[in-house]
Amino acid sequence: MVERMISAEKLDCVVRTADQLGETPLWCDRTRKLWWVDIERPRLQSFDLSSGRHDVFPDPNVTYLGGQAFTSSGGHLLARDLSLFTRSDDGELRFFAEIESGIDNRLNDGRVDAWGRLWIGTMDNQLHRPNGALYRIDPDGTVERIFDQVIVSNGIAFSPDRRRMHFTDTRRYQSWVLDVDPFTGSVAERRMFADYSATGDRPDGACFDVDGGLWTAFFGGGRVVRYAPDGRIDTVLSMPVSNPTCVCFGGRDYRTLFITTASKFLTEERRAAEPMAGAVFALEGVAQGFAEHRFAI
Repeated sequence: MVERMISAEKLDCVVRTADQLGETPLWCDRTRKLWWVDIERPRLQSFDLSSGRHDVFPDPNVTYLGGQAFTSSGGHLLARDLSLFTRSDDGELRFFAEIESGIDNRLNDGRVDAWGRLWIGTMDNQLHRPNGALYRIDPDGTVERIFDQVIVSNGIAFSPDRRRMHFTDTRRYQSWVLDVDPFTGSVAERRMFADYSATGDRPDGACFDVDGGLWTAFFGGGRVVRYAPDGRIDTVLSMPVSNPTCVCFGGRDYRTLFITTASKFLTEERRAAEPMAGAVFALEGVAQGFAEHRFAI
């Protein structure tokens, strides 16, 4: 049973960027900034809530900037097409690992676990072929394929107890829970969490709050929902745009929910009706999150 319905009027539009495909918002506890990417207009972006400064770092030498993670030493780990690169604070890029090659895929959603390993998936650029896979990348550069037959990897998030990982295949319209061994990084079991194949709903990016609630954006669905620990949807947040893409907690005490969005796939009429499509939104005080883990390099 849905216990909370939150209207779009409660949201603040914090950065009106008109991103083509805004994604992977992460709050940095060191810089006190929100960081995210525009995948198809490839650029890394940051926003300083205290000053209101929005910085844009274009990446013109790639087709897709699929996602990002923070590193322990500072800077970022960037998913550029099908490879991972480190990016220092001064913008220097260094190759780290090739994940796939010779296939019409790209890297997409990823998240670092509490042991400093990156879990990231690939996806089919045509959005219908099961060409993708889920991978674990260790700090020494080891790349291990966990499973394949994925169309669009998404929704990777780790529970507060650090032992469960959430994973979504957006174009299969399904989400799973994976039991992860914290010491070896192996996956013991994968079980269905939510199945939207009958309705065609598209779960996208996700994050957990400290109480074990899973917040998930629904691309094309104009909403963000919270799944209670028992799997019920107990909160529905209506969006003023059709395409919310991903969520994270940040700000003071991690009590601000940030939401990236996309203008992709909107007709001219829908774009006119949704002038804030592609913006970054925020909602204060709805729940509390926790700091992002950093890739251990």
